[in-house]
Amino acid sequence: MLQITNLSGGYGEKNIVNDVSFQVGKGQMLGILGPNGSGKSTLMKLISGILPPKSGTIEIGRKPLNEFSPKELACKMAVLPQLHAHAFEHTVRETVSLGRYPHQSGWFSSWSEEDEAAVKEAMELMDIEQYEHTLIDRMSGGEQQRVFVAQALAQDASILLLDEPTNHLDINHQKELLDTIKKQAIDKELTIVSIFHDINLAAMYCDELLLLDHGRVERMGEPHEVVREQDIEAVYKTRVSNHPHPELPKPQITLLPGIERQVEPFVIKAHDFAASSEFVLYESPIPLKTISSAVVNAGAGWYRTFMNRHVPYDYHIDDSVREMADFIAKRGFKATDTVGMMTAVHTEDAVIREYEGTFGSVIVAITAGVGNAVDVSKAIERASQVGTINTWIFVNGRLSDEAFIQAMVTATEAKTKALHNEEVMDPLTNTIATGTSTDSCLVAATQQGADLPYAGPITELGKLIGYGVFECTTQAIRQYRVVKQAW
Repeated sequence: MLQITNLSGGYGEKNIVNDVSFQVGKGQMLGILGPNGSGKSTLMKLISGILPPKSGTIEIGRKPLNEFSPKELACKMAVLPQLHAHAFEHTVRETVSLGRYPHQSGWFSSWSEEDEAAVKEAMELMDIEQYEHTLIDRMSGGEQQRVFVAQALAQDASILLLDEPTNHLDINHQKELLDTIKKQAIDKELTIVSIFHDINLAAMYCDELLLLDHGRVERMGEPHEVVREQDIEAVYKTRVSNHPHPELPKPQITLLPGIERQVEPFVIKAHDFAASSEFVLYESPIPLKTISSAVVNAGAGWYRTFMNRHVPYDYHIDDSVREMADFIAKRGFKATDTVGMMTAVHTEDAVIREYEGTFGSVIVAITAGVGNAVDVSKAIERASQVGTINTWIFVNGRLSDEAFIQAMVTATEAKTKALHNEEVMDPLTNTIATGTSTDSCLVAATQQGADLPYAGPITELGKLIGYGVFECTTQAIRQYRVVKQAW
């Protein structure tokens, strides 16, 4: 365990680091964050013993750092500094082998099988064994960085201090290096302290983070406790947005520009939507912020083209996403810029209406087929069958993330009310239907004009969505019934 208590120090009479305390246990990885000049590298030099502290203590396994001899300390602690002197001509193997020096009784006079195994393992872990006889000053910066990480691993110390280990590396090698370091920490119970400039990498790989500001601890804890918008913005003096990693329970940040999005003002109108026997289509002159449960490009994103495509009632394709993307491309649109839905309903019968409010307007577009309507409370009792109510909501306004979610909830409640009023029944359970088994919903906004933080039914936006979706769904259901009777 590495224990730091009330550590202060710097250069000359000036303290760069002030009253820093933390501990890192075996198998744990701590990431140090902070802007340039915050004291990260100075803190690392104090911990490693390169700089003497003005006050405070550094303990390894409860033994003070100053009680270790240089060689004893090197057996306990390996350091990967930020910069290296590359003037000397050593091969990769020779450079990695230097990591074994603390374990020698004399200068390579006692080279052992254990030393040899440690060097080979370190080179394999860093994927540099093919460069074994290459001079390091003939390698790229990223390759050199991997050599020096291998040297630190070959040292076989229980504590690793790393100053920006991913510097000079491309994204794949950043991931591979940090995967390796993290696995070593777990498998060999290493204690790792690493400086990061990349907040997202630090949050992904570290168990805890320490955020420095002007040499003092601003925040410390698990990544979700440290990578908070208000703290990152205050320390780094820049705008960011916090969001979850798609696969890990870790926060990630997105840098926000210092200038506003430059777009020509425009307003979505109902007459901009085209409904044909092939699809319902809307093409926006600018990307719209969107959240949807579509077939193509589901989830959140920015898109220009919106398509609700008619497919046969017996449509069955194993890879419907790819087939839909191909369909979009063949029609001259970009699949990466298009939200694509499907429906067996006649798309030329789509109900598209515009609803005005004091903030702007909402356009609602609905296609509804209820032949296979489902009572969701009894869906567990039945096999799934195809049937679709596709709901589109376009807002001329600036929605918050919360408003997007509330808009979908409000729209779903309004759709369900329309089904209830029209007495749409689940044919298998003979109870009032709440939707169909394959309903989709989309909310898109221009992100211009009035700020709309909420979209629940108590708000003006929510009232327009509720009324509009109810009215359009009701009309779409009635049209579907008329068409069905004509069959």
